[in-house]
Order: sequence, then structure tokens, then C-alpha cells
Amino acid sequence: MSSPPTHRDVPTVGIGGPVGSGKTALIKRLVPKLKDSGLEIGVIANDILTQEDAEQFKRSFAGEIPEDLVVGVETGACPHTGIREDPSMNLAAIDSFLEEYPDLDLVLLESGGDNLAATFNPELADYYAFVISTAEGDDIPRKRGPGVVEADLLVINKTDLAEHVGADLDVMRSDAADVREGPSIFTNCKTGDGIDDVIADIEDRVLF
Repeated sequence: MSSPPTHRDVPTVGIGGPVGSGKTALIKRLVPKLKDSGLEIGVIANDILTQEDAEQFKRSFAGEIPEDLVVGVETGACPHTGIREDPSMNLAAIDSFLEEYPDLDLVLLESGGDNLAATFNPELADYYAFVISTAEGDDIPRKRGPGVVEADLLVINKTDLAEHVGADLDVMRSDAADVREGPSIFTNCKTGDGIDDVIADIEDRVLF
């Protein structure tokens, strides 16, 4: 008899970034498109003391993915704890998914509110995207936070706000290229701009 699947048997994608950068909005855009590709998806939302993001996802994905494939992990401390230093709660949540859904194709992990240092333990995430917002200022890429520099993908979100806060997208594009070896994608989660490019990068490097 073969062993039951564990977290090592399903691809995992982390979504990290500062509070307000648009992580939740990005996941809300990604899930329907990934579902349209025929994938069965689980979603884990990390936060310090609440289930707020998990409840948002359950409402948004009602009828698209089973409610028990959306869970919240309350880290009780800095979100780094649950995604980097000790990912055991997240790994246990993935294993719990697989007990009921052994053919699960992908798990998305939201990091919860965090700063530029958010990175994912490689045992937890096979790939992770780091989300920043143009509203934070166009100097964010050149500050070289570990999340910005080390992520598999840098997502520069809320492009529609750049002109309102004096952020120069060309500067952000140039600075991101200078500090990173990996790709950067500009997105607007309100309109869906750039989401297909994010999907393509995940598919190319994680799924196929």
C-alpha cells in the first residue's frame, strides 16, 4: 500500500509582503484563473490573532473551492514565525488538506501582515512571490529588503496609484532589475492587469 500524500507531495506558493500591498487581492485574482485551468487549490492565510483574511477568502471563493480548503493559521507572534522560523503549523494544515483531498494540485500561502524582511522557509514554499505597492513609494525596490531581493517573483502592485503618490514606475522597474536576478511584474488587482503574467510565471516554474 502506498503512503498517504504529505506536504512534500503538493506544490506550494507563498505570497508575502507588507500590510496593504495587495496580497489578499492578488490571491482573490489568482484562484479563479487557476481553477479555470482545472486545478484543485487550497488556501492558507497566516495572521497573528485573527481569521479575517481566511474568512474573506471563504466568502470570495464560495462555490469555487470547498470551504474546508481555506484555513487561517494564527501564528500568535510575528508572522515570520509561521512562514520562516517554524512553519510546522502551516505544514500541518497542508497535510490536513491532503487527508481529505489527496489529489490537491496547489496550495497558496498568504504570509499575513509583514515588512520587507518576509521570506518563506524552503520546506514550506516551493516558490514565493513578494508583493509591494507603488503607494509605499518608488524607493522600495532599492531598499533591498530580503523579500524584494530573494523572492522568486517581485509583484509591484497598485500601479493605478503611482501617479497619485508621485511614484515613478520606470524608476521602480529599473531599481528592481538592479537589485534582483529574478523577474518583476507590475499589477493592478482592481482591473486584473498583469495577473495573467503572474499566473504564467507560477505555471512555468511550479506547475508544469
